[in-house]
Order: sequence, then C-alpha cells, then structure tokens
Amino acid sequence: MASGVETVVCKVNDIGEGDAKEVQIGEHTALLVKENGNLYAVGNKCTHYGAPLSKGAYCNGVVRCPWHGACFNVKTGDIEDYPGLDSLPKFKVEVRSDEVVVTANPEDLKTSKRLKSMCRLDPRNKNTFVLVGGGAATATCAETLRQEGFTGRILVITKENNLPYDRPKLSKAMSSSAEAIALRKKEFYDEYGIEFTLGAEVTGVNTAKKKVTISDGSTISYNALLLATGGRPRTMTIPGQDLKNICVLRTPEDANYIAANSEGKNVVIIGSSFIGMEVTSCLVEKAKSVSVVDLIKVPFQLALGQQVGSVLQKMHEDKGVKFYFERGIKEFRGEDGHVTHAVLSDDTTLAADLCVLSIGVVPATDFLKDSSIKMTDRGFVTVDKYMKTNQSGVFAAGDIVEFPLFLNSNQQSNAQHWQMAHQHGRIAALNMLNKKVEIHSVPFFWTVMYGKSVRYTGYGHGYDDIVVHGDLSAPQFAAFYTKGDKVVAVASLAFDPIVSQAASLMEKGDTILKFEIQNDPKSWVGRLKQKL
Repeated sequence: MASGVETVVCKVNDIGEGDAKEVQIGEHTALLVKENGNLYAVGNKCTHYGAPLSKGAYCNGVVRCPWHGACFNVKTGDIEDYPGLDSLPKFKVEVRSDEVVVTANPEDLKTSKRLKSMCRLDPRNKNTFVLVGGGAATATCAETLRQEGFTGRILVITKENNLPYDRPKLSKAMSSSAEAIALRKKEFYDEYGIEFTLGAEVTGVNTAKKKVTISDGSTISYNALLLATGGRPRTMTIPGQDLKNICVLRTPEDANYIAANSEGKNVVIIGSSFIGMEVTSCLVEKAKSVSVVDLIKVPFQLALGQQVGSVLQKMHEDKGVKFYFERGIKEFRGEDGHVTHAVLSDDTTLAADLCVLSIGVVPATDFLKDSSIKMTDRGFVTVDKYMKTNQSGVFAAGDIVEFPLFLNSNQQSNAQHWQMAHQHGRIAALNMLNKKVEIHSVPFFWTVMYGKSVRYTGYGHGYDDIVVHGDLSAPQFAAFYTKGDKVVAVASLAFDPIVSQAASLMEKGDTILKFEIQNDPKSWVGRLKQKL
C-alpha cells in the first residue's frame, strides 16, 4: 500500500453493524462494511457489468450484486458466486480517533477488478484434466484449477469455433462479435497454460481406460474429466423445416446472421420464453414486422406465470409486436429454397422472410449413451453434491446435469442458468482436486427487453400461488412465487434490490413465509442482518 492514497471516508459512528456503505475516495467509490465490529473495504463495482454493490444485498460477510446476483466476500474481495470471473480489490481500513481511513491504490479504484492469483503450467506435472465444452462451466473450472494450484495440463475441447464468450448477450446484443463478448482473450489462456481445441467434437468416453474419443478418431487420456457440453436447440419436424432462413440461436455466428438478415424483413419468432422474447426486443426496431407464435397463453407463462406474462406481453405489443397464442406451426412455405410464410395450426398464414426457433434446448449428451455414465431418461447427467458422476474421476456441470439443489430439499434438479453453470464449474474444479466442497448456490437469472430488466431467484417449480406487489401498469413490481406457506422464488422489475436480498436470505438457509409478504413485500429484509 506504499503507493496508496489515504482518505478519511466517514466517522466511526456513521456505519452500523451489518451495514454496507458507499464511500467516496477522490473521483471513485469503495464499499465499506462493518461485520462483527470489524471494518472492511472493497471495490464498489461488480466485476460482471459494473453495478454498484452498495445498492445490492449484504449478508454475513458477503455482498451480492443488485443486477445479476454475483457475490463477493468483503474480507478478501474474492468472488464466491457468479456471473463474472474477476474478484474485487481489497483496501486497507484503519480507525484513527473517531475517523475511518481507507488506503487505496487509485488504479484499483478505477478498474475495480482483481484477478485471483493463478499458477501456470509445469511440464513436470504429467496429470491431464480434460474439460469438454466451451461455455461458462469449463471457463470457470479451468481458472479455478489454476487458482487452486493445479499445474498439470488443462485441455478444453469444444465444438465451438470461438473461445468462451458471454452467452446471454447473444439474444440481447445480437450484432456483437465473438471477440467483443469473449470472457477472456487468447493471451490470457496462453499465459496460464489453458489449451483449447476448437471446432472438435467428443464422440465417446471410455471411463475404464480414462480416454475420450474425438470425431477425427484420435483419443486423449485424462486423469480427471469434466463434461459440460450444454444444450442444443430443439428443432421442428414439419414440412418446410429445411428452408433457408429458419434459424436457431446458439452461437455468435447465429446471432450475427439473424441480426443482419432481419433488416426490413418479416420475422416470425417461434416460442415466447426468454431467448425468443429477447430476440424479439432486439429485432422489432429494424424488422418490417415481428410476430410471435406459441402454444401457451402469454409470454413467459411457464416461468413467470400468466399475470406477470401479461405485463411483459403489453410491453412488446406497445412496440408493435403481434402475438399468436394457443397455436403451433403446421408448416413452412417458401420459394427458391427460402422461407416465405409460416402456416399456423389454425391455418393462419404469416409472412416470414426469417424465422427463429426458440422452443427450448435438449442436453447435448448423445455421445454418452454408450458410456457407463449415469443419465436420466431425458439425457441429463446425474451428479452428486460434488458434481461427480457415478464414474471415478468424471464430473459434469452446467445445463446437462441434474444435481442436488438444497432449495429443493436436495432433490435432483436441473437449473439452466448462466450463473449456475459458473458455480458448477467452480465446484467441479475444487473436487477434481479433492477439496470436498459441496454445491450450495441459489439459482439467479435475468432477462432484458427494451432496456428493462426482470430478475428472478429461487426454484419456483411447482409453485401454487403468486403474490404481487407494486404497479403492474408502470411496470414496477415484485412477484413472490409460493408453495404452501413458503416463498420459493421471487421475480421483480424496477424493484431492486429485492431479488438479490431474497437470494441472500435463501443462501444462508432462511425462508420467507407467505404470510410475511401478504401486506409488505419487504417485511423480512431486516433478517439479512441476523446471524444464523
């Protein structure tokens, strides 16, 4: 701290026990926290998208981002839950008389990011860890391995032609290049000896011989293996399905193609959940028309319910989007090999120069069917609380797994969220190194349409009621999804930081009861300061 700048940020009595307070240091801010009588200071910007952490949720030594739920330990600045990969800078705090003095490096304040110390490849270490897949789980796993001192070979094999990128941006910023949304640059992986084999498909796993087979016929031996191949978009088996400009969204190239070919065109979106509606909001200003077709009654009905879905439907309709609900697609028609029309199940015919299929994903695990790795009937890989499969040295993570979710009474659950894939990768890495760390994370996801963000936390599967507070016409609301007498999930729009607060309370093992939120949506927030 010799080069640090000392700043008196407040009086001792200005911050109470369990408080997280933004303090000014020159042109920048830091987060000052008081926990068990001790004062700590860290960067105030979330390392994911820069949200002010002082506006988030603080509980038991961990601050949670108000926007996307990333968590940081205020004693160390280390990231503990995701999204994002970097940690926060930590600053020195002293009390002099009745003044709190923070010493900070100006550059740390400016960037508000810190890379945890990482080791490098040591050729003398002959162990090889193979990570299959090119998403958040493998990227986080690889970094965690180096942060935890693994000096052996780390090889990432992926069908992707790009290094790991910020996948949620594909449906929110569709013209972005793979390089622009990359999680790390190639130079980073080169420096820390993390190898990538791009454009390669693993076609088989021999757990007895501890080898994976690649599509070119070559094999690679492993000491530990992580399977994180994610999902592949569902497609349709109807007449005309092979016409050009019937698209799915999975890669930056897919997103770029859809964005470039929708200008002034009639676009039909099949499916009205998160990807479909985010694509809709991206294209509506540039397309001639955007129509949305789905079998359900309102967008987001399955995840958010009909009441909230109706609010979001109006948001899109106000922008000119046309909805065709409780109908499916019977066939696509075209000319010269290109789609021109989509025919609905009631024979309504929509002009369609480009169609986007957004009807969900299935686990990309076909290559495991002849292996001895345990899977469900739907193709999900079964793992335990350490992200281990039934085979020695084989782990799995991300969208392809069912894992014991503590919020769901440790029942095997599937949570296909960007945040959860990161955490799976971290936990898998720790247990590949025999650290015996259990998965304990609260699902958190978000969607953005027309500059408005809906946030969601918890595990709402099987909810039986929704209690809504706020003004749905604004829209500004908090929706509590209940099952019996318990709140199992919370969603919000323009009601921050209530979703992050709920996630923090759930993470520490506390429960919001239905009677608590009938009249006051924030009656339980004070419990974040209570110790369990």
